[in-house]
Amino acid sequence: MSEDSGTARPSRLAVGLPASGAWQEGDPAGDRRFFTLDTKRPFVLESGDSLDSVTIAYETWGTLDSDGSNAVLICHALTGDAHAYDPHLSKRGWWQSVIGPGEAIDVDRYFVVCANVLGGCQGSTGPASLNPATGRRWAASFPPVTIRDMVRTQARLADHLGVKRWLCVVGGSMGGMQALEWGAMYPARVRSIAPLAVGCSASPWQIGWSAVGRAAIAMDPRWRGGEYYDAEPGDGPHEGLALARAVAQITYRSDELFAERFGRSLVRPNEQFGLWDRFGVEGYLDYHGEKLVRRFDANTYLLLNKSMDTHDIGRGRGGLQRAVARIAVPVLTVSISSDTLYPPRQQTELRDLLVAADGDCRYVLLESPHGHDGFLVETRAVSAALAEFLESVEKDHTAPGTG
Repeated sequence: MSEDSGTARPSRLAVGLPASGAWQEGDPAGDRRFFTLDTKRPFVLESGDSLDSVTIAYETWGTLDSDGSNAVLICHALTGDAHAYDPHLSKRGWWQSVIGPGEAIDVDRYFVVCANVLGGCQGSTGPASLNPATGRRWAASFPPVTIRDMVRTQARLADHLGVKRWLCVVGGSMGGMQALEWGAMYPARVRSIAPLAVGCSASPWQIGWSAVGRAAIAMDPRWRGGEYYDAEPGDGPHEGLALARAVAQITYRSDELFAERFGRSLVRPNEQFGLWDRFGVEGYLDYHGEKLVRRFDANTYLLLNKSMDTHDIGRGRGGLQRAVARIAVPVLTVSISSDTLYPPRQQTELRDLLVAADGDCRYVLLESPHGHDGFLVETRAVSAALAEFLESVEKDHTAPGTG
């Protein structure tokens, strides 16, 4: 009989994991730089709440031209951070094969910036940060933020860096939401945008999956209503965060990929009938859950995941058509053929709305079995699309086509 045949599900996470994987003051800064917004007045959020102090962690690569015309902003997805590229190769960036010398986003040619979003946990002000009013972690009391709030802090960072107008704002998934909002909020401050694998608004399907992931965290008794930062190693909300990641990881990939990679393989050969015996795909989900626990924060996951649900560029702008009509610059939108979370119909809707508003849009469909994560995995194809798009934007201010 398998050792997993008992009724209680055994934990698959390592012993002694930190209660939070958030970066804290005193930790090595790495290549992070920090920008604190003007503290003379509070930063008012879209919800009406405000923050008296906001710090944004960011990284840059390359040199800004004297006329400031070569700046590219990279926007990260839900569990990303500012470390999109590592010139030292000591810790690969999450888009290492897209950014770098000679790559699509060439750091010898462009001044490249990536910032950890407001509400993040890798140096920017968020739930794991100290609330200056109490001296304690914000935890679950951190006010709700939206994609527009994130973009407004990025605009302040651009001012600080001397960037008056981005050559392009690029991002996938939650990063694509930011790129879209840059086009709608600051059309005079961008020359182009490239929202990848994203739609104009969060769909009920996406919201449903997100709600399940958040519930998994909230139902973990070690979440403690968000007050877990003083917990000993191994006593944080690891199970809930890992389960939320497992749910998300399934939606990020595809049935085709899982079938090809795992089939019906077992973690332990000849053990499959015990209640907690595992198939190979379950081991894969455990691995990614633990990996996230080591570098992320449960309260941050809740906050940013909810911000994605509120994504709707038509909100308060008279609907999608009017909102899209505000985007007065060339747009590149990319679909992944097997993406069921942000399916190609969402990107073609964006293209059609832009074309109907006499806008400029290039649409690229990537054939890939990697699902939503294709914008991170299919770096060669994504790079080819971005390189061609950026080349055309640099040549003139007209669209590269409406493919």
